[in-house]
Amino acid sequence: MDTKELLKKVRKIEIKTRRLSDHIFGGEYHSTFKGRGMTFSEVRQYQFGDDVRSIDWNVTARYNEPYVKVFEEERELTMMLMVDVSGSELFGTSNQFKKDIITEISATLAFSAMQNNDKAGLVLFSDEVELFIPPKKGKSHVLRIIRELLEFTPKSRQTNIAEALKYLTNVMKKKAIVFVLSDFIAEDYERTLKITGNKHDVTGIRVYDQREEAIPNLGMVQMRDAETGTLQLVNTQSRKVRMAYKKYHQERVDYFEDTFTKSGCGILSCRVDESYVKKLLGYFKRRG
Repeated sequence: MDTKELLKKVRKIEIKTRRLSDHIFGGEYHSTFKGRGMTFSEVRQYQFGDDVRSIDWNVTARYNEPYVKVFEEERELTMMLMVDVSGSELFGTSNQFKKDIITEISATLAFSAMQNNDKAGLVLFSDEVELFIPPKKGKSHVLRIIRELLEFTPKSRQTNIAEALKYLTNVMKKKAIVFVLSDFIAEDYERTLKITGNKHDVTGIRVYDQREEAIPNLGMVQMRDAETGTLQLVNTQSRKVRMAYKKYHQERVDYFEDTFTKSGCGILSCRVDESYVKKLLGYFKRRG
């Protein structure tokens, strides 16, 4: 992708996702993810409807009229986006790949963090950590995250979620809001997720394609494993083959949902051809 094309794509995603964060998600994000507490800001004259418990009696006695203490939420939150860049994300039977939806969701979340003056960082992972961008504030930083999501080429095509979670736990010393975006066609990350979930506020966002749920009867079809590159001739006429395929997919989904729930983490699933806006908004409202 040349620079001109890349900048055009970045701008297109910025316009779409920033509008979403400005008008929809910014406020929902703020109310869902609270700061560390309330800090004293100032005193002002009592107004009708103020809570009498917030009256500053010392100042009230000095000026002989009621004054109240004003507190502000102490935010200074950090959001980390952990994005799966393995080969299976380059799959899609609709108009978009899973990677495209993951990029848009990540950009929306990053702009929502920016709007609330929070830091945003990025971890791109396959079966190893491919890239780490430390959390920072500001628009130029968010645009850098979007550029990496669009043009980064991973060294590996395979997946290891546990390895990525382990890395995050080691590199992030303070509590962070963590979104793990993947198709979660993986296993053996239960123990690591439990450790990460105890330290951070973690949400798993599963992005998947309808053809991963079940394959239609198309006769003999040559299929390629997106992560290993292995070619295999599959008889989709066989009901046994189709059922085995469906069972394998459902086992991965069940493992994802059970593992995240048991670890006290949030879960959200979004199909490529569905509106991630509705899904994300629904999740924020439930949590808020």
